[in-house]
Amino acid sequence: MKKTKNSPPAKAGAMTQERDDVLADRLVALAGDLRNSDVYAVLTDNLQKAQSELRKTIRKCLQQQREVVLDEALERTLEEDAKAYRVLRENIEEMSGTVVFRREEVPDLEVNAFVIPMFVHTTGGLRSEQCFQDEDAFEQLRDSIKDSGLESKKATVALVSHAYHPEEIKEVAYCQLNAMVLEAYDAMTRKKTTQADAIARSMRGWPASDFAPDDHAVELRFLLGFSLKTMDDPFYQVPVKEAAADRYFEARGERFRKWSQQVMPLLRRCLVTDGREVQIDFLYQDLFYGGKEAAFAEMDMLELLSEVQHALAEHGKTSEDAKAIVGPLAASDDAMLQLGLYDKTTDALIDVIERPLSPTEIAESVIADIADGLSTTGIQDIRIARHFDAEGNPDGVRPYSPR
Repeated sequence: MKKTKNSPPAKAGAMTQERDDVLADRLVALAGDLRNSDVYAVLTDNLQKAQSELRKTIRKCLQQQREVVLDEALERTLEEDAKAYRVLRENIEEMSGTVVFRREEVPDLEVNAFVIPMFVHTTGGLRSEQCFQDEDAFEQLRDSIKDSGLESKKATVALVSHAYHPEEIKEVAYCQLNAMVLEAYDAMTRKKTTQADAIARSMRGWPASDFAPDDHAVELRFLLGFSLKTMDDPFYQVPVKEAAADRYFEARGERFRKWSQQVMPLLRRCLVTDGREVQIDFLYQDLFYGGKEAAFAEMDMLELLSEVQHALAEHGKTSEDAKAIVGPLAASDDAMLQLGLYDKTTDALIDVIERPLSPTEIAESVIADIADGLSTTGIQDIRIARHFDAEGNPDGVRPYSPR
């Protein structure tokens, strides 16, 4: 039998317990040292040591379930240095959702958590008691992930038989996700059934639904899975040359598109048992935090566009009657964007919608996303402001050029 050196030791409790403030101080300092390091850059010896120490400290916190340390370090770096915050958060997210197992004489193993976000359209909304009652459909759904080329034929894939509500996904903390990944590894590598307490705790239950039986409901749900593969599997090797890498990702995207069409009947069987029609819009499969972020961004966009349509209807206007100006709100203490809706003929203000920016969002990118989204509603005259002043007036307005 080949020896396997797991990144996490079997007993976290055997480690020396450093004080929370000592660990948090170290994380903040190391993230500060690495604040200007690019993901793809070759690091100097000193920065390599800092990165190694940062990851070692994060690993220690994950193994010892020191969630309070990770939260404190993130909060402090966010207040002190946005670049350091991004470095720290990216490393914590990567290490909590992906674990590498070093092995002698054979390729290393990697196991990671992934999600497939989906917007589910139904009449009356989803009902938790109906979800994943068809075991045969669930097994076919799990197998389809490899059969359709979303993961390697040589990989081992585990799928949780639960449609995660956004609130459940939000509640999965870094240490819990890391524990879930380790439980999935045990389940995929051991012949005997193993306990999966962290995974069980992640299924907290959906909050009560307020959809009436005849309401058209659009709800965000997540499929959560785990993939175990060898680090040298050619399926996951992205070509170095840009053109070849583009073709690689295009092929993966096309496989996902085909899978999303083929799997629709199976997911209907997994989500409802009373014969109601179900339509599903999928977002691309991604690692846990990447998929989570993309899904919540899409949900925010849908809510914003719904606000726009509601505001226009409330004032007796159509999309063709309106023009939109979007830009940063200069007078706000917090990072905030403002969307102004105006009568296209008279320039009279119809309504104002504000949208906060998270610490990791780039204003220019979010503005472009909003402008693209507005164009899908039928608003043709879309403009970008350098900023809105204290009175809410746009300054430095220019036409928006679609990307």
